[in-house]
Amino acid sequence: MNILLTGGLGFIGSHAATVLAEQGHQIILVDNLCNSQIEVLSHLGQIIGKQPIFYEADVRNTNLLNSIFQKHSIDLVIHFAGLKSVAESVTNPLKYYDNNVGGSISLLEAMQGAKVNKLIFSSSATVYGVPQYLPYDESHPTVPMNTYGKTKLQVEEILRDLSHADPDWSIVCLRYFNPVGAHESGLIGEHPRGMPNNLMPYVCQVASGKLPHLNIFGDDYETKDGTGERDYIHVMDLAEGHVAALNFVNQHPGFHAINLGTGVSYSVYDLIGAFEQAANSTIVRKVQPRRSGDLAIYYAKADKAKNLLGWQAKRDLQVMCKSGWNFHKQKS
Repeated sequence: MNILLTGGLGFIGSHAATVLAEQGHQIILVDNLCNSQIEVLSHLGQIIGKQPIFYEADVRNTNLLNSIFQKHSIDLVIHFAGLKSVAESVTNPLKYYDNNVGGSISLLEAMQGAKVNKLIFSSSATVYGVPQYLPYDESHPTVPMNTYGKTKLQVEEILRDLSHADPDWSIVCLRYFNPVGAHESGLIGEHPRGMPNNLMPYVCQVASGKLPHLNIFGDDYETKDGTGERDYIHVMDLAEGHVAALNFVNQHPGFHAINLGTGVSYSVYDLIGAFEQAANSTIVRKVQPRRSGDLAIYYAKADKAKNLLGWQAKRDLQVMCKSGWNFHKQKS
């Protein structure tokens, strides 16, 4: 298949590209490089054995998307492109609605014009909001707590309406939990621009001496060790989930929301301990007051992915930390 990946040089998009290429698919990557690096393209070439087709483009440029669809006979789209900082989304909501919601509408218009009606959307567990029960399943109420989560939910609602209006559409929304780790080659991984927002790249920078210490925001939650607990999932498990979703979306029209997580909650101290073993290093940490809006604990119920997609996560926290550290060492 000819598969268009928006945000294809980003953390999750680039890892999904490796798995799709290994499966024999032709991948076409679009990325505006606002939070990714162009060198990822050559690293992907090393991993998959040939340079992928790439366009430096913003998904809000509908005319350019139209030309890409015409040139490459796209069969299916995986939509990764989107801004993802929760904190920034709260302080600059218009930027997030414009990019995440406006960009998705632009892409859908181009798809409609090209008569491409198969889509896998990169959604998020943030759509659930404060847990009314745990683990989150796909029937859990969706009441996001921040602008980022609201933009993801708005796109889901647009996609649900689109599938109702036109039954030829096949759409899978994959609700990610907390992706970490890196490709086993160490050539690609999580490499944000500026100060990291996520825990793993921050820990890597502390371990390598680039940052003086790790801030732990709250150690007095009602959890096993007082720190927040999250469902961390290896990015390659997540990437393989997209291949499973690809097989599903080709055979099942309509709208489907599916969690991708491990079903296990790891605390901040769990991750630090596993990382210290992987890096043979001590992570200096300082406990800070809780941040507003942080949840004590959340994790996935991933039965639907297993039942519908035949997929489940298989890499543990130690593998996540080893691969993340391996990537950080190679790029440093």
